[in-house]
Amino acid sequence: MTRPILLNAFDMMVPVHQSPGLWRHPESGAARFTDLRYWTDLARTLDDGGFASLFLADIPGVYDVYGGGPQAAARGGVQYPVLDPLVAVPAMAAATRSLGFGVTASVTYLQPYLLARTLATLDHFTGGRVAWNIVTSYQESAARNLGLGTQIPHDERYDRADEYMEVVYRLLEGSFDDGALVLDADANVVVDPARLHPAGFAGRYFSVPGVALAPPGPQGTPLLFQAGASRRGQQFATDHAEAVFFSGGTPQLVRRWVDATRDGLAERGRPRDAIKTFALATVVVADTDAEAQARLEGYRAYVDTEAALALFGGWTGVDLAGADPDAPLEHVATDANQSALASFTTLGDRTWTVRDLAEFVAIGGRGPVIAGSPGTVVDELERWQQEADVDGFNVCAAVRPADLERFARLVSPELRRRGLLPDAPDGATLRERVMGGGPRLAPDHAGAAFRAGATAGAR
Repeated sequence: MTRPILLNAFDMMVPVHQSPGLWRHPESGAARFTDLRYWTDLARTLDDGGFASLFLADIPGVYDVYGGGPQAAARGGVQYPVLDPLVAVPAMAAATRSLGFGVTASVTYLQPYLLARTLATLDHFTGGRVAWNIVTSYQESAARNLGLGTQIPHDERYDRADEYMEVVYRLLEGSFDDGALVLDADANVVVDPARLHPAGFAGRYFSVPGVALAPPGPQGTPLLFQAGASRRGQQFATDHAEAVFFSGGTPQLVRRWVDATRDGLAERGRPRDAIKTFALATVVVADTDAEAQARLEGYRAYVDTEAALALFGGWTGVDLAGADPDAPLEHVATDANQSALASFTTLGDRTWTVRDLAEFVAIGGRGPVIAGSPGTVVDELERWQQEADVDGFNVCAAVRPADLERFARLVSPELRRRGLLPDAPDGATLRERVMGGGPRLAPDHAGAAFRAGATAGAR
């Protein structure tokens, strides 16, 4: 039986996302990242190409680990400057028919009461086509600039995030009964007060006693993405996520994370397939294999290895400035992105040098680079799907947006020819398209217990 492949485009509202230096390529349009039309045009391309969503990464700080400051990241445009992706989503939604939008929002720096309103607003304005990528954030620069002074320790960030999610569920699932927004002119009633319920939450980190500010959208809680591959991050995912995103250089490495996620679901009484899994992949496609390989080799002339190490330092908290290029990469414990470092040290099947790392990260970040004709690319995606047991891919562009445009023009038709890329049902929410069920959280999901006035008492 043919197993469909789900596609998200993985991008960020920055000059450089995952391939430092490639913004200088003649085909790059990334210098237009501040132009809203760049993003609406890309959204239309992805919509036509059968992508389920445009997954927008975000960070609330500057990468300032490499060399002890932000200079390398600023010079190389390494995820800096960064715009606010939530602002652009309604415009992109208005320009598309079925494309969803995965927005990243940090539970460490945004108050749940206001974020619940923002997510509900986006769900209304997109017609139920929004997902929330739940992150705890990993940058010291964010902690300093947003009032914490230093980061909350890694595992405590997830403890706090568990409490945050309960607040969000109470607001988006339990505060407004279905039909509470009556807008009954004859009775002079906008919202039926009897169908409103206060969140009534008092916990260790948050206190939210009142009712939600906005009625929930078509999905209630937006589709929930999460990308943590650390042990604590995976525990959080099995409790809350509906889709998870892994970045690894081999199918075998990603499969370890996928299996651990499915085992964790079973331990928590959720079905093993309750979470959809996605792997990062950067795709360089052309009409023939030879043309695609030549294109990839041409890309290598533009890579910026210092900027790649600045990117890696931002992810991991490890400063490799001045390190011996041929020295082996060693694992150290930090409160940054633990899986990013582990994928090159303790979890890998090879010894990486600093030089190896810089060259690998310079195109595509932490995932594979797949180069070839449409047939070769789809063969490789199918191989990854089978060996890693993933449901789909977060497709990244080395040259933006050209590689995504070529994917939509060349790879999507081949996926459709093989029956791997079904069209989205008319009017479907993003949850329906990705998960295959209804528009609301599944009954076995933790958030569903708070639905329609069933909120538990204050803690």
